[in-house]
Amino acid sequence: MASEAVRVPATRLLDRFISRELAQPFVFGVLIFSMLLITGDVLFEIAKLVIEGGVSLWTVSRLFLYKIPGVVVLTLPISCLLATLLGFGTLSMHGEINALRSLGVNFGRIARPVLLASLGVVAATLFLNETIVPATDQAALNILRYEVSGKAIPGLRENIFLRDKEGSELKRVLYVSRLNPATGTMQDILVQDFEKKRLARVSTAKKGRFTEGQWWMEDGKVFEVHADGTVKSLFSFREQRLALALSPKELDKTSKRPKEMGLFELFRHIRLSEDQGIDTRDMQVLFHMRLAIPWAALVLALLGTSMGVRSPRGGRGVSLGVSVTVVFAYYVVMSFSRAFGDGGYLHPVLAAWLPNLSFLAVGSVLARKANG
Repeated sequence: MASEAVRVPATRLLDRFISRELAQPFVFGVLIFSMLLITGDVLFEIAKLVIEGGVSLWTVSRLFLYKIPGVVVLTLPISCLLATLLGFGTLSMHGEINALRSLGVNFGRIARPVLLASLGVVAATLFLNETIVPATDQAALNILRYEVSGKAIPGLRENIFLRDKEGSELKRVLYVSRLNPATGTMQDILVQDFEKKRLARVSTAKKGRFTEGQWWMEDGKVFEVHADGTVKSLFSFREQRLALALSPKELDKTSKRPKEMGLFELFRHIRLSEDQGIDTRDMQVLFHMRLAIPWAALVLALLGTSMGVRSPRGGRGVSLGVSVTVVFAYYVVMSFSRAFGDGGYLHPVLAAWLPNLSFLAVGSVLARKANG
C-alpha cells in the first residue's frame, strides 16, 4: 500500500513535468505558425484590398479577425509536432530522458501524457471546425462578396442546397446545379417536398429564371413518392412557379456549398445527393478528410515524440525546420491521396486517412526504436 501511495503521486508528477515542458513550445508553435500563415496569406490579401481596392480599415479589420480562427485551427497539428520535437529534444539534450530511462521509465510511459494532450487537441479541433470556424469563414466570405467587391453580385455558383424547415421539421429541400445571380437564372433544379418527415413529392426542372420578383421553373416534371418508396409520375410542365421568397443575391448569400457545411450538414447533403443519383465521390472524400485531418495532431505528436527523445542536439531553429519539412511531406501525401480519391482511384475513406496511416506507421517504427 505504501509503495502504491508513493507511485501514484510520482506518476502524476511525471505527467505534470512532461506537460509543463511541452506547453510552452506548443503555445510558441501556435503563435509562430499563425503569424507565418497570416503574414504570408491574410495580411498580403488585406494590404492589397486597402491599397488597390480602397477598402476601409474597419472592413479589413473585421476580415482579419474573421480569418484568425481558421488559421489557428490549421496550426494546431503542426504545433503538436513542434512541441514534441522541441520539448523532448531539450529534455534529451539535458540528459533528463536518460535519467528517466535509468529509473525504468519506458517510452510508452513518457509518451502517455503527450498522447492524452494531443487527444484534447483533436477534440478541440473538431469542435472548432463545427462551431466557430464555419461561422467566421462564412462571415469573411460575405465581407469579400458584398462589401469588398464593390457590392457586386457574385459569379456563377454550383451545387447549391437550401433547406426549408418549420421548427425542427424538414419541409423542403432545394438543389440547384448552377446559379448565376447576375442573370437570375438556374440550371438543373431539384425540389423535394416532405410531409410528416417523409419524402412525398419530387419536382425537377431543366432551368429556372427570376422574373418580376418571382422564381419560375421551366421544362420540368412532378413525381409523387408513396410511403412504400414507389414513385409515380404526376405531370410535366413547361413553366411552373417556384415558391422561393429569395432574390438571386439573397439565395447566393443564404445557400451553402459542401465545403462550407459542417460535418452533420455535409453528411445529410451526401445522403440526399445519393438518393437522386448525383455523384458524391468528391463530397465523401471531403467528409472523411474533415474527420481525418484533426487526428493529424495525434499522429504528428507521436512522430515528434519518437524523433525528439532520440535527438540529443538541436535548438528551436532545427526543430522548426524539421517541423516544416515533416508537415510539408504530410500535405504532399494528403494532396495526392485526395486527388486519387476525387478521381475514383482510391476509396474515399482510404484517400482521407492515408496520410495519417502513413505517418502513423513511420511514427510507430521510430517509437519501437526509441523504446529499444
